[in-house]
Amino acid sequence: MKIPRSPDESAIELEKVFAGITDYDEMKTFFEEIFTPKELRDLALRWQLLKELHEGKTQRDIAARYRISLCKITRGSKVLKKRNSSVRRVLDGLYGKGRMHRRGR
Repeated sequence: MKIPRSPDESAIELEKVFAGITDYDEMKTFFEEIFTPKELRDLALRWQLLKELHEGKTQRDIAARYRISLCKITRGSKVLKKRNSSVRRVLDGLYGKGRMHRRGR
């Protein structure tokens, strides 16, 4: 296997590694080894924000609850509004169609 020579090639390789891990304990260990505790907390917060947006909570309510700027939430909102959003598809599969999706926003 050829070693990636650029960050873009490494990103593709990492995505394939993630896609190939199917065991929860292996993925948890892999995440703990590759990400710092702060990176894991940031990733978990990003996921929480996406779930709450999917539920239909407002950006302002979410920002106030977590004491973060609206800028951090706006990106997630845009992702969920994209026509073929993979994130929205995953959340719909986990939790059913969110209020944001049903209202056509």
